Amino acid sequence: MTDKPLAPIVAFGPLYPYVTQELERRFTVHAVAADADLSALSAEARSARAMVSFGSVGAPAAIMDALPKLEMIGLFSVGYDKVDVDHARAKGIRVTNTPDVLTDDVADLAVGLLYATVRNIAANDRMVRAGDWARGVKPALSGRLTGSRIGILGLGRIGRAIAKRLEPVAGEILYHNRRQVADAPYHHVADPIDFARRSDVIIVATSGGPEAAKLVGATMLDALGPDGVIVNISRGRVIDEEALVAALADRRIAGAGLDVFVNEPHVPEALFAMDHVVLQPHQGSATVHSRKAMAELVLANLDAHFAGKALPTPVV
Repeated sequence: MTDKPLAPIVAFGPLYPYVTQELERRFTVHAVAADADLSALSAEARSARAMVSFGSVGAPAAIMDALPKLEMIGLFSVGYDKVDVDHARAKGIRVTNTPDVLTDDVADLAVGLLYATVRNIAANDRMVRAGDWARGVKPALSGRLTGSRIGILGLGRIGRAIAKRLEPVAGEILYHNRRQVADAPYHHVADPIDFARRSDVIIVATSGGPEAAKLVGATMLDALGPDGVIVNISRGRVIDEEALVAALADRRIAGAGLDVFVNEPHVPEALFAMDHVVLQPHQGSATVHSRKAMAELVLANLDAHFAGKALPTPVV
């Protein structure tokens, strides 16, 4: 071990244990709760040159202002919608995220949610466990995925990985993006309502930034129609949650598979009683493999910053 003092950093909110362990091996770590009184931070914490946080915690302007020596934010997430990026840019603070390494696991969950929703897997599991099947209750017939027109909302890294997995079963794969993807072998639909009308299934995989808030609203859900299914592994804010609950309650769409919500970990209670909805507690990247790879990428960005090298995955 070197006798050189370890650089001070802040761990903002709870972190994955492996990250905490490795941070403590490399740096002097000051833990700051996400709801801490930032005006009461210790002088040691205020000396931090870097900060690490989960995407669900992010980095609001207040924490940046509370750390006057902050140079870099290492985000344990692909999404950075809870980071005040403009404030970071104005203060000259670098921001990094963890793209690519979680793409496959998020895509796998999206496809799993789709099948679970279309084929009533979660509802049928509850039925068997409750003893209803043994008592002679007949399960409802499910929908069919093979031959469906599958719409991908956001054909980025994760959207493309989802589409690739569904190519063997889809009748057609459509996508809606802000702009057409030049090398995509799928049909681009420029108008979001037309995109929904032409899709049997919509999988929301777009980035969850402020510009995407309520991108999927009541009009789009009505265009999807009473036989349509929607899956969201992006961010809860991308769908108008009130409109979604209403559409599901009225059976204006056939079902939903949801991994993300507007006010996590709180989920609209109306969804709990709906057998045509499959719920997950934001598990897209929650595999041992992805979390380890994400941790390594956070550490690689920190190591590069303190060594004066180019950041592997900069956002700002």
